[in-house]
Amino acid sequence: MIPIQQGISLDPQQYVPALVSAVTTVVLFVVVFVIIYLLGKYFVTRAVKRSLRRRDFDETLVGLVVSTTVVIVAVVAVALAATVAGFGVVLAAFATLAGALALAVGFAAQDLIANFVAGVFIIQDEPFTVGDWIEWDGNSGVVRDIQLRVTRLDTFDNQLVTVPNSDLASAAVINNVEHDQRRVSVDFGIGYGDDIDQARDAIIDEGAQIDGVLEEPSPTAPVTGLGDSAVVLQGRIWIGPTESSYGAIRAQFLEAVKQRFDSEGIDMPYPNTELSGGIEIASDGEVEGVSGD
Repeated sequence: MIPIQQGISLDPQQYVPALVSAVTTVVLFVVVFVIIYLLGKYFVTRAVKRSLRRRDFDETLVGLVVSTTVVIVAVVAVALAATVAGFGVVLAAFATLAGALALAVGFAAQDLIANFVAGVFIIQDEPFTVGDWIEWDGNSGVVRDIQLRVTRLDTFDNQLVTVPNSDLASAAVINNVEHDQRRVSVDFGIGYGDDIDQARDAIIDEGAQIDGVLEEPSPTAPVTGLGDSAVVLQGRIWIGPTESSYGAIRAQFLEAVKQRFDSEGIDMPYPNTELSGGIEIASDGEVEGVSGD
């Protein structure tokens, strides 16, 4: 029979080398990480910030790139510290897991990434800025703020519209206030029997009297079309889009010319159709006779 051991003696000294080794490894990891992280953060971020500002990048992008650089420096510091401390196996497993997670997140966040990249280009290229009145895909609004994922705009009905940046980056965007001058064009139809010169003088005169209309370029009213029932003159006036409201000026222009035409007897015909030929009306007896057959 095998005798049963009555007691087990434990020697604490046998665990001391392993404990010292573990503590040394951890301390070495922390020291190396702190040194690399602090030095990298100080020198790399300063170099990145100085380089971007020298190229006149937007401060929003500068801050974003600097923040991203800090994260990258931290990851590199962890990797180097783990290598120096002897965490190679753990580091390899961590890298494999991180790669798998990055791939999964990349597929799941394609739209988010697309909006983010589009936001970077919008902020850098500045096709529009805060306060601009823009139009895209049949929509319009005044830019309230531009973020890295979305752009928020206020419509003229005082509604807030949030648009993904990828939509704006891929659409033809019209910036109505980019230039110092903008033309307001309105079509006016007159009858074929009316005097074109009289109508043109009335349009030009009324347009020039509106507050906010520029003297140069001066108002004009060329004939732009011969419709089915009207001769079309296009009234053209110019405004400063940042100083005058396009919608208000256009409304005043329309009303002023309509009143002027009415006072001078200039016709503004609406579409009409003329029927030619004859109509035969049968008597009641003829209708009954036809029905009896």
